Amino acid sequence: MLMSRAAELTSLGRPAPRAGEERLRLRLFGAMEAAAANGDSALPNGRKTRALLAMLALAAPRPVSRAWIAETLWSGRPEEQARGSLRQEIHRLLDCLGPLGAEVLAIGREQIALRPGTTWIDVAEVLRATPAAPEALRLIGGELLADLSGLDPAADLWLAGERNRVRGHARAVAEALLAEQTTPDGMITAAQQLLAIDQTHEGAWRALIHAHAVRGERGLAIEAFGRCRAALAQALDALPSDETRELLAEIRSGSAPPLKSRGQIAPAPQGRGGRRLGVLPLQSFGDDPMGRGGAGGAGEIAIVLAEEITSALAPFRWLDLVSCAALARFATETRDETALRRAFGLDFLIDGTLQRLGAMHRVTLRLIDLTAGNHIAWVQRFDHRADDPLGLQDRIAALAAARIDLEAQHLEIRRVAQPVASGAGRVERDMSAYEAVLRALGLMQRLDRTQFLAAGSLLDLAAELDPDYAPPRVQIATWNALLIAQGWAAHPEEARARAIAAAQQAIAIDPQDARAFAIAGHIKSTLEQRHDEAVALARRALALNPNLPLAWGMAGIIELGRGDLAAAEQRFARYKELVPLDPRAFVIDQGQALLAFLRGDFETATMLAREISEIRPSLRAIYPLHLAALGHLGRRAEATLLRTRFAHLDPDHSIAGILAQTPLARDADRDLLATGLRLAGVPELSAN
Repeated sequence: MLMSRAAELTSLGRPAPRAGEERLRLRLFGAMEAAAANGDSALPNGRKTRALLAMLALAAPRPVSRAWIAETLWSGRPEEQARGSLRQEIHRLLDCLGPLGAEVLAIGREQIALRPGTTWIDVAEVLRATPAAPEALRLIGGELLADLSGLDPAADLWLAGERNRVRGHARAVAEALLAEQTTPDGMITAAQQLLAIDQTHEGAWRALIHAHAVRGERGLAIEAFGRCRAALAQALDALPSDETRELLAEIRSGSAPPLKSRGQIAPAPQGRGGRRLGVLPLQSFGDDPMGRGGAGGAGEIAIVLAEEITSALAPFRWLDLVSCAALARFATETRDETALRRAFGLDFLIDGTLQRLGAMHRVTLRLIDLTAGNHIAWVQRFDHRADDPLGLQDRIAALAAARIDLEAQHLEIRRVAQPVASGAGRVERDMSAYEAVLRALGLMQRLDRTQFLAAGSLLDLAAELDPDYAPPRVQIATWNALLIAQGWAAHPEEARARAIAAAQQAIAIDPQDARAFAIAGHIKSTLEQRHDEAVALARRALALNPNLPLAWGMAGIIELGRGDLAAAEQRFARYKELVPLDPRAFVIDQGQALLAFLRGDFETATMLAREISEIRPSLRAIYPLHLAALGHLGRRAEATLLRTRFAHLDPDHSIAGILAQTPLARDADRDLLATGLRLAGVPELSAN
């Protein structure tokens, strides 16, 4: 009976119910709810059956690949078993929906979809909200699919991305509404709505505090500050920013500043001086390369893929992205790069092609630097199997975003490093905070002590130039952590305190900056040895930007510190998938060598450590690991030569000093390291 019902629904082209005849209502915010038009519950009992329905709802009206659903809900099973499990869940969903199943579901051999016009979905309403029509924001109540966390690691990653996507849209609409307000009453309403979406949005808290003060409600303003402080402490382990505390001080003194005029209230911290980037729809070659029937299928997918890449780039805060729809309309007339730059003020352009090659699709992307004579700065080719168009979009968008961010930032570092010619000689121009950070990054990567110390001065300058800009604080935290690791800190405890404070300040300034959370987690693990809190920060970084390689790499190092080697391996693998060749990843590469060491694979640990030290001979932290691996292998002569090199970087190295700096929490891991160092001839204590 089940098989015949499934066969009855196999055609994706089956006529849908008449427009406006909604058969099913789905609420995805909070605990999932599903009801028929008459009010009867249609919610499946099984969590994976609910997840299947939720996947269809969040993708609607687009069909969803069976292969992708199976891989996401059963990532640990072989493909055939996963597909079999999916078939069972489809039958369970059909049983639960009863007669509704035939009306709302379109089930094909390779894809499944909700029929357009048959289902009301609260998330779809929220995603249609605009500043002119924001009413749907009231539908947000609780975390998206709050009862579906923990189904499968791959499903958790998908869910984190969806939560970020939906909340990001809602937050942007609410921010725009707040910026439009000119009266205290309107500001209070808009700020409360924004805080219902993101309780850590400090700009909204300031607006609420300010508006109460302007209305003469000094007590309510002070109470709102207390709630702001509690929300930031609970969610982020952070304090309110200097700006918020200064506002409170003014209110307590009895002098609330006047409200800003219309449009002047910044909705959220954004990158200063970041580059403007656009993604053109891909050019399609061949007959309907996505294997979809009907005219225009390939062109539609090419536009969707550009939109997916743009969406994947959106969490990279330093990039200012241009609407895909606007670029697509322009591209119907011309794809001339110079014209695009003039029309949209672009610095970078992503262009590419989509091609069918037998059973595979090939996507080729190019990063064009429009500020350098339309120079093609990067080209990458991606292949994906032809029977999984949705997987094609998701996978390529993720990989492209990670690599575009890396390459574009590298171009910016090189650009800022070049002084500007003026008159008879070359002179330095006045730098913005953005440029000072980029120049500091270029100096830090070289791990030359003189240049590294100069980078610290540049970061301090950037923080002074723009106190409300998060990246200087992110890099100040990183700089101080590296200063300690390299043994260059004249006062290590002072540097440690500065790193911790800067990481907290970065999060307080911009609670949506994934880099800030990734570095804060690293600091929490390596400098504070608070591994559980570090894991929470790492998870927040991945939720904010699942395509940020740094977040995956730092999460792997954190898992190593707490002793979860399997989790560390998974995070390092994702990091390497996103950016296989990252010349600046010496800290994360060091983590992968440590993973091999802790597993007892001393040969691999030695090989990786040797490669790192050959590329970065001044990286002090790799030498103890390399020495310990050689000690376990019994290569005492090789270890003696390495100790001589290490002595140039750290003349007073000792086992006690090395253990004092290691983030390893488990006694067994620390003992393994100490034993290897002892076998390599490292002294127990410093001579001084």
